[in-house]
Amino acid sequence: MPAILTPLIAVFCIMLLGTLVQKSKLLPAETDQVLNQYVYYIAFPAIMLITLAQTPIQDILHWGYILGYSLAMLSCYFLSYFASRIITPAQSACATMRALNATFGNTAFIGIPLMAMLFPTEQIALAAAAIASLLSVCMFAIALVSLEMNVSRGKGSAPKIILLALGKNPIVVASLIGIGLSSLSINLPESLALMIRQLGMTSSPCALFAIGMVLAKSGQYQRSSRFININQAAEISTINLVKLIIQPALTYVLMQWLNVEPQLIAMGVILAALPTAASVYLLAQRYQTQVITSAQGILLGTLLTFVSLPLLERFLL
Repeated sequence: MPAILTPLIAVFCIMLLGTLVQKSKLLPAETDQVLNQYVYYIAFPAIMLITLAQTPIQDILHWGYILGYSLAMLSCYFLSYFASRIITPAQSACATMRALNATFGNTAFIGIPLMAMLFPTEQIALAAAAIASLLSVCMFAIALVSLEMNVSRGKGSAPKIILLALGKNPIVVASLIGIGLSSLSINLPESLALMIRQLGMTSSPCALFAIGMVLAKSGQYQRSSRFININQAAEISTINLVKLIIQPALTYVLMQWLNVEPQLIAMGVILAALPTAASVYLLAQRYQTQVITSAQGILLGTLLTFVSLPLLERFLL
């Protein structure tokens, strides 16, 4: 059995457990929201901070890796956005959500544990996942600006919205603190570092469990008696084509062109090939745009990675 299937099966089983618990009503209905808030504000910032702080700055600032990953993500985002605007010209918010679904991978909640399992002796693997997550958060901020500008009909200031979105984001703040500690070679006290790491280690299981609960609740937004219709199937298939095939392929080409070392290329491509993050579904809920297709796209993408990631592992490792 391919090595990558072991963490994938573990990831899927935790999500499945969350779905079963939600369906059985064993926990309060709002448990997924509480878990997501805990992960977003405490656990995930903790793992980002301690991972980056304990990684040498030269292992963080691999500019070829950062540039290759960013360009691939931006290219797929704007490709998806403008293609959607051509198909549905009047639906700017819908185009934004489609583009975000096609590019915002689960580099945090799935990527970090996956890197830890695939490269257990490589600290740089966690740093690669952390940097990919930080870049994804910046992409999330771009989409948020687009949605806010659409709601306010252009009355808001894009730079102000971006600064507020990033400045208030605990993941960005924790990442910058971690990078600052690394660049200044400041070592945290062992007890403090252990506490932060222990908090961070809870991020993955809690987030995956919450994703399962969110997917179980997504049916309430389905307007049709059928689980999925032809239009939805075509849409989520196209989105996952971009997310699981085009983005990692473009990441590979760009990193090769930028002469990134092979191990980092493998990490970057695998991270680029992860399914859409559940936070996209939460944003869709907030703006009531692409809610059901976002949830179904995440589920389909997660299932498809059982085929796509083992193939990538065989090609790259």
